[in-house]
Amino acid sequence: MRILRDFKIPNFKFNKIKMNDIPDVENVKIDYEKIKEAENKKNKKHQPYPSTEYKTVKEIFIHSMENYANNTLILQKPNHKDPYKEYTYKQFGEDVVALGSKLIKMLPKNAKVAIVSETTYDWYVSYITMLCGAGIVVPIDKELPENELENVINRSKATAVIYSEKKKDAIKKIENNIPTVKYFIEMDSDDHIVDKHMGFNYLIQEGKEILANGDNSYMNIEIDPEEFKMLIFTSGTTSKSKGVMISSKNLAANINAVSELVKLYETDRLFSVLPLHHTYESTIGFLLPFACGCSVAVCEGLRYIVPNLQEAKPTAMLAVPLLIETLYKKINETIKKSKKDGLVNSMIHVTNLLKNVNIDIKRKVFKEILDNLGGNIRIIVSAAAPIDAKIAKWVEDIGIKFLQGYGLTETAPIAALTPEYEPSRYASTGIAVKDTDIKILNPNEAGEGEILIKGPTVMLGYYEDEEATAKVMQDGYFCSGDIGRMDEDGYIYITGRSKNVIVTQNGKNIYPEEIELTLGNIPEISECMVYGKKESEENDHDKELIITAKIIPNYEKIEELYGKDLSDEEIYKIIWNKVKENNKKLTSYKAVKQIEIKKDEFEKTTTMKIKRFAEINKGNAQK
Repeated sequence: MRILRDFKIPNFKFNKIKMNDIPDVENVKIDYEKIKEAENKKNKKHQPYPSTEYKTVKEIFIHSMENYANNTLILQKPNHKDPYKEYTYKQFGEDVVALGSKLIKMLPKNAKVAIVSETTYDWYVSYITMLCGAGIVVPIDKELPENELENVINRSKATAVIYSEKKKDAIKKIENNIPTVKYFIEMDSDDHIVDKHMGFNYLIQEGKEILANGDNSYMNIEIDPEEFKMLIFTSGTTSKSKGVMISSKNLAANINAVSELVKLYETDRLFSVLPLHHTYESTIGFLLPFACGCSVAVCEGLRYIVPNLQEAKPTAMLAVPLLIETLYKKINETIKKSKKDGLVNSMIHVTNLLKNVNIDIKRKVFKEILDNLGGNIRIIVSAAAPIDAKIAKWVEDIGIKFLQGYGLTETAPIAALTPEYEPSRYASTGIAVKDTDIKILNPNEAGEGEILIKGPTVMLGYYEDEEATAKVMQDGYFCSGDIGRMDEDGYIYITGRSKNVIVTQNGKNIYPEEIELTLGNIPEISECMVYGKKESEENDHDKELIITAKIIPNYEKIEELYGKDLSDEEIYKIIWNKVKENNKKLTSYKAVKQIEIKKDEFEKTTTMKIKRFAEINKGNAQK
């Protein structure tokens, strides 16, 4: 299964929701002094957590090795049947220093090293090794087809490739077409050096011998905070994607900024389900917990999310909206089948009332639901795209703090985040993080405009592309291409992408993401994409664009509600009637005028965003 690229959520199975052991909330005595205290707390401005002041990733590495040596860092399953294997900070640190000590003897200064692998312990070791002085790391999407993998390696001018056993065949096929690569290093391999090929474990052992001889050259390398340390290619067709140059300062500034808004403890355990070649997971999903002495449990894959959650029992998880929405739907379907939906809704109402007076019993009341997610989850962070506020609220209704982040690869990645200590604003992606200035360019009457970002997390520029860099930088601000607004408290609300905007004949701007969120509430719809369709195939700019929705039906739900063996025409009518009902909730010019039923999956990026222009150009949807 191609995790997160051609993304399809498997059919999760949850334990039956029993909810027998509900506390006797009817007899809870209301303390009116607590009510007054709660009201005072609501009106009081909370202070940020103390932030860190790291300048480089190497500073983080040294701090963590000195303070958390005996803590568990990585939990990884050797195979599905075996329990999680634990790796301590001490072992990790020793492996990093050993690998670095060997690589600096092999590689020229500032050599680029590509990593092509699923999430593994060796990926984390390789990543930190490069950031702490061995060269420039180039994390690559493991799902790229061979021609695009070859293209990225050549564009980066990589000197070495570190790859997993699962990518061995792909690397072998392109080996002769990537001339800059002098070393091919296979993870979890003890093989000695043969020509250009060698084993990862062998290099670590060689590095340990170098250290035993008193050579500490690797740890003596000083990192310039402004130095180019990571090259990461944006999502999309690789030949057109941009190479984003990230400095150690960019990454360290992310850790400093997020630590001010979210508090992690040594006892916290993050659940890694997203791909590490994206800065969202590698920075916030790894560097942040690494700086705090936490552990990270690796998910085996999407179809194993639920059993892995139940085994690893994490306290926090980074996710994207599609994943959270699917968990929400699956859990609620399980609740409904258990005939407990009425009870759950009642208890949400009661526990919300009690929480308002500082009596929080949510985790006791909803223990049966939380146990399906491992029982310890206290924080879920969503990013990459807007999420339905109803779903965000539901996450908190069952006792999990819901946070949203906003940023791009070019901001390494966090530019805004909802503070953990403030009451949630479910439709917002938060406030600008520490030392970052966000402004709205040329806002319209609704306060919407392009989001501009300035601060220490903004990239160095695009690799070997000064023209593209100049296009997105304006007086020190990065022009994000995202459209949004900001309220009086500085909270940011994302409307859509400027490149996706549909402009009507009378000059109205329609952001398809806004309509898609409303369509996502229709149970009969699995996924959808809204776009402006020309009235004719000819490139006639005088023709009005038709607001059209490409829709993948939820066939399972339709069968449950309307019966089996429905024709395509009957399914079309069911969906169209639901869309027309939804149109009544929208401003008239935003109403969907046409639908197209799509039977295959949408093509997606690795952060589960639909590749809109690829889908529009396909023209393969069935009416």
